[in-house]
Amino acid sequence: MKIIRAAAFAFSLLAACQAAAQNYPDKPIRLLVGFAAGGPADISARVLGDRFTEAWGQPVVIENVTGAAGNLATDRVAKSAPDGYTLLLAASATIVTNPSLYQKLPFDPVKDLLPITQICFTPNLLVVPADLPVKSVAELVAYARAQPGRLSFGSAGVGTSQHLAGELFKTMAGIDIQHVPYRGIAAVMPDLLAGRLTMVFGNISAVWPLVREGKVRALAVTSPRRSAAVPDLPTMIEQGFAGFDSTAWFALMAPAGTPATIVEKLHRETVRVLALPEVRKRFDDLGMEAIGNTPAEFAAVIATETPQWARVIQAAGIKAAGE
Repeated sequence: MKIIRAAAFAFSLLAACQAAAQNYPDKPIRLLVGFAAGGPADISARVLGDRFTEAWGQPVVIENVTGAAGNLATDRVAKSAPDGYTLLLAASATIVTNPSLYQKLPFDPVKDLLPITQICFTPNLLVVPADLPVKSVAELVAYARAQPGRLSFGSAGVGTSQHLAGELFKTMAGIDIQHVPYRGIAAVMPDLLAGRLTMVFGNISAVWPLVREGKVRALAVTSPRRSAAVPDLPTMIEQGFAGFDSTAWFALMAPAGTPATIVEKLHRETVRVLALPEVRKRFDDLGMEAIGNTPAEFAAVIATETPQWARVIQAAGIKAAGE
């Protein structure tokens, strides 16, 4: 009798869970972003949130939970109920590089989170002051080799895509340049303009306006192929750095255990949103390119990039502040 009652309870619980998943969403959704408002991650979240609200008639509340390079927001989502009502706007730095930067994370990106889809990626541009006597990556390398240890590159912080792009460049070019971390890319640019920094791998949306104004010179884009936003700018690969790929991507993730029907619904709606002409134009204007891959394809990206960046981080001896 006890076995029958237990089986009946399990069946009723399963039926209730299935019904809840089918009616999803029937209340507001929280979408957590581990970075400040106004940046690429926040913009991606708000684009999705607005379209989800229009489609489903339920508010999507964007919460910017900043701190620890996205770890605070990620941990909060990882420990949330797996019901689809608390989601993460994940950044590549948090998911594939922080596991190597921090000795111990309070979450496991693979075990505690489910990949839904990558939303978009944004390449970095290698830029130098307008008056620096170099006009190509090859000339920059020669300039650096002639002054070992004297040149510097700035980044938005330790472990960011800008920092890792600089370390990758440093290793592949065999040059000795010094890393100077800042609190965000906006804080970097005044020192680059003043010539106190030699170079920056900067987010395209942050540095391209300065390139257009002639205040800095762009030498290359860090994505494997040319960016639609700056089609005339060659890639690092085209300039002799085979395999050079350093982009920041943003993605939608849910707590592990979230029902497959909810994950599928979120994936389907995100892909639909990313195909909208107005959304693609918004991303294009900001130098961001839509992705919209499957959960399996996204999982494969995580599995590939995590060890790739672990090697770069280990070779450069990079550690997060306080580690």
